[in-house]
Amino acid sequence: MRQASHHATARQRIRRWLGGTATAATAALAASLALIGAAHAACTTVRIVVPFPAGGAADQLARTLSVGLQPRRGVPIVVDNRPGANGNIGIDAVRRAGGDGCTWLVVPAGNLTINPTLFPALSYNVTRDFRPVSLLAGSPNVLAVHPSVKARTVPELIALAKQADQAGAPLGYASPGVGSGLHLAGELFHHKAGANMLHVPYKGTTQAVNDVVGGQVPVLFGTWPTLAPFIQSGALRAIAVTQSRRSPAAPDVPSLAEQGMPGIDVSSWYALLVPSATPKPLADAISADVQTLFATPAIRADLQRQGLEPVASTPDALAARIRDETASWASLIRTYHITPD
Repeated sequence: MRQASHHATARQRIRRWLGGTATAATAALAASLALIGAAHAACTTVRIVVPFPAGGAADQLARTLSVGLQPRRGVPIVVDNRPGANGNIGIDAVRRAGGDGCTWLVVPAGNLTINPTLFPALSYNVTRDFRPVSLLAGSPNVLAVHPSVKARTVPELIALAKQADQAGAPLGYASPGVGSGLHLAGELFHHKAGANMLHVPYKGTTQAVNDVVGGQVPVLFGTWPTLAPFIQSGALRAIAVTQSRRSPAAPDVPSLAEQGMPGIDVSSWYALLVPSATPKPLADAISADVQTLFATPAIRADLQRQGLEPVASTPDALAARIRDETASWASLIRTYHITPD
C-alpha cells in the first residue's frame, strides 16, 4: 500500500512539473521517474558486493562509491566482500538479488569478459543476468618479482624461466585468481616467452602479494594500485607493465613491448553492474550519479593517487566494452589453448 501511494505521489509531482500535459511521452517519463522513486524508497540500505577480499582495487572503488554516493542516495551504502570460487560466489549472490536497485556489483573485467569462455559451466550469464551501469576505472598491470630473483629485465626473466623449465621446476607466478586478467597476462607471457611457467592462483590480490613478498612464490602479475607501495619500499621489484606503452601511473616502469615482447596489452578495469531485473531507468539513474561523482576533481585526484584512472561511462558504453573484450579474449584463449588448470 505504501509503495502504491508512493507511485501516486510521484506521478502527481511529475504532472505538476510538466504543467499537467498528458502526452504519451510525458506519461512514460512519469512512469519511469515514479519507478525510480519507488525503488529508492524500497532501499533502506544499498549493498555493494565485491567478490574478492578487502584490499584490492575493486574493493577500493566500492568504498569510494559507498562514501561518495551515500549523500545522493539518502541511505547507508555498505561494502560486502564475498570472496571465493574466483569471484563466482559474490557474483552469483548479486545474480539472485532482486531488481529493486539495492544490490550492486563491483567487479574486475576478467570475471565479465574472460570467465565466460574459460568456465563454460558458470552459474551466471553476464548478458542475461546483469544490467551494465558504468565503467569505473582502469589501471596498469605490473609484472613484478621478489627481490631475490636474479632478473631486472624481461629478457633476463625469460632466461631464468627457460632454465627452470628445462630443469623440470617451472618458475611459479602468482595471480589473484583463475580467469582474472592477470592470470591471462601470465599465460600470454609464458607462451610468448617459450618457457612453461606454473600458475599459482589465489583468492584475491592481497593474498597473492603477501606470498610473493614473503618469498613463497617468485613472480607476480598484479595491479599497479596494489603493488606500488611494495615496489616503492623495495619489497618487490617491477619488471614491466603488461601493455604496449608505459603507463602515466608508473612512468618509470618499462613496458613489455619496449623490452622485446610486443603483442601483450593487458590492463585492468572495473565495472559496476546490477541484477538484470533492475529497471533500465533506475540503472541509468545510478550511472548518472556515478558519472557525476567521478567527475569531481577531489575524487578523480584521490583515485589517481591510488593508481586508478576514473573512466565512468554510460551503461551502453560498458555493454559494448564487455561484448568486444569477451570476443577478443575468447579468440586468445582458444588460440593458446588456455585452461583453468
